[in-house]
Amino acid sequence: MTVYNINLGIGWANSGIEYAQAYRAKILKRLGIPAKFIFSNILLANNLEALTSNLGLADDQVIWLYNFFTDVKIAPTTYLLDQFERRLGPGFTKQVLDDGQRIQYTRGEMKAEARVVDQKRQTIDRVLYFHQGHLIQDDSYSYVRYASTYYYGRAEQNLIVARDFYNEDGSLAYTQHFNNGQETFEFADHQILPSKDDLYQKMLQQLDFKPGDVIMLDRLDEDPQLANGELIMENHGPAKLVVPIHADHYVPTNGDNVLWNEYYEYQFSHAEDIDSFLFSTAKQRDLFMQQQLTFNHCRPQSAVIPVGSLRQLRHPAGGRRPFSLITASRLAPEKHLDWLVRAVIEVRQTLPELTLDIYGQGTDYAKLRKIITDEHAADYVHLKGQQDLTTVYPQYAAYASASTGEGFGLSLLEAIGAGLPLVGFDVPYGNQAMIDDGQNGYRLDYEDGWTDQQKAHQLAQGIIRLFNRESLESFRQHSYQLAESYLDSNVSKQWQQYLRGLSND
Repeated sequence: MTVYNINLGIGWANSGIEYAQAYRAKILKRLGIPAKFIFSNILLANNLEALTSNLGLADDQVIWLYNFFTDVKIAPTTYLLDQFERRLGPGFTKQVLDDGQRIQYTRGEMKAEARVVDQKRQTIDRVLYFHQGHLIQDDSYSYVRYASTYYYGRAEQNLIVARDFYNEDGSLAYTQHFNNGQETFEFADHQILPSKDDLYQKMLQQLDFKPGDVIMLDRLDEDPQLANGELIMENHGPAKLVVPIHADHYVPTNGDNVLWNEYYEYQFSHAEDIDSFLFSTAKQRDLFMQQQLTFNHCRPQSAVIPVGSLRQLRHPAGGRRPFSLITASRLAPEKHLDWLVRAVIEVRQTLPELTLDIYGQGTDYAKLRKIITDEHAADYVHLKGQQDLTTVYPQYAAYASASTGEGFGLSLLEAIGAGLPLVGFDVPYGNQAMIDDGQNGYRLDYEDGWTDQQKAHQLAQGIIRLFNRESLESFRQHSYQLAESYLDSNVSKQWQQYLRGLSND
């Protein structure tokens, strides 16, 4: 048995889908079940290995569509700046920029700019070439140069013309051509594939799925012109198809029909071709099954397994910081961290000792920084960036969430695993699974129609209510009790039984 996990891309600030895959990799390793993680987006801004290893995936577990047809391995960046300089040749003037993070080489109207990823070892992962100030080529490196992207070299609409992918010895494996929004792929043996879909299908066929294999459809292309969902259903052979649900699966309407989440609409519309739908909470699974029976008149196979797990319960090495709040997530609009910041600003009028530390990266960083600066809150609200929080959670007094929808909530799980009381809105599904109202925190009333100010005020009232308790100890103990069912040993047993059942079907 091999478990194949399908995704589009990966980054430094990942979504819950990527972290769910990382947890799954850990569980499958514990069970001794081989796992592969397939990524299908073009991923050249960084060496893919840096992103996947940062998530905890082993190099030999990663399959990337675009280098699948080469002999270049997923591997760390070890290509030396000195190697590049020898290949570049003489006659260039060298200039060190950005404290050594970029090295620029100039000869006449030509410039080359190398990005240094490790200044101690002097390794590079990218080189940009410019002519008369216009980008003409972008080379990507790991332990060899594995791709080159070519541009028109114009001041306006400097679009990509073509992209070469290489083998280890530098020979050309294939070329990706671009023409008016269309992509074609020309291989060294002159075989031509007319689209990315054809490239994807070629990869699926060469993977040669076996009986007992399982394909987890974590994230498919939402673009209907990139129908990898359809391709997988046509080319999975004897492998079982599983759809993990990572978010709210439908959009509430006032009508007599159901509007599925666009990321799952294709899978739900072909439920008869799916061997199992996999949910993180029983409440979401039960609702889905009810909706399928009502609107599609079917009862698809489904199961519930937590999307995350805990290696162990975490206790503070010393005391917890009094009146300290932590939250951790992508800094994204749907997390509504601006409400939480404003709530803490309001609470400070009542509890002047309160602090909030926000961990994560994302597009809302500048917005949050501005609120903190404008409201003179920098002394007690801190943007802490992306960090390993394993030993950080137990240092805090409580956890707060402003999100209005979590399919599960991995940070909530990590919080209760560190014995933190929680405050969050009474919304599906994570808060309702992780917060036992009045026992390890408070689930707060929520209405979509409220103003942002009302929502922030509701959070503020919940925070005040929490810290006005005479003691938080009983709440902490209840969080630990809830967390025990999510320990690796317990979740591993669920996965083992589930996969065994799929194989025996």
